[in-house]
Amino acid sequence: MKIAVAAEEKKVAPHFGHCQEFMIFETEGEKIISQEVIANPGHQKHGFLPEFLHEKGVGTVIAGSMGQGALDIFASHGIKAITGAVGDACQAAQDYLMGKLVSKNVICQHHGHCQHH
Repeated sequence: MKIAVAAEEKKVAPHFGHCQEFMIFETEGEKIISQEVIANPGHQKHGFLPEFLHEKGVGTVIAGSMGQGALDIFASHGIKAITGAVGDACQAAQDYLMGKLVSKNVICQHHGHCQHH
């Protein structure tokens, strides 16, 4: 399984779409076996980033917050979205694998306006 963490300087980014990069971790069981860093290609059009990560084979996405549109697209592909994460990106991925990281449902309605649901 692949886990993508929206990141800035190896920390979980506060907002999925505005991150600097995606740290993509290839996992096996509860272990990370490899990682790759991909620069955020940007908002080229609505829904581009969720489709971009789907094409990379990502099964779970971790971020500080995310818009409802991205959440809906991930759900349509069977990709799990975890929001409310903070701290080290690698640790967040590892915590998810160990069952220690669960989504806090932080959804952004408009740019800069996020709320817990």
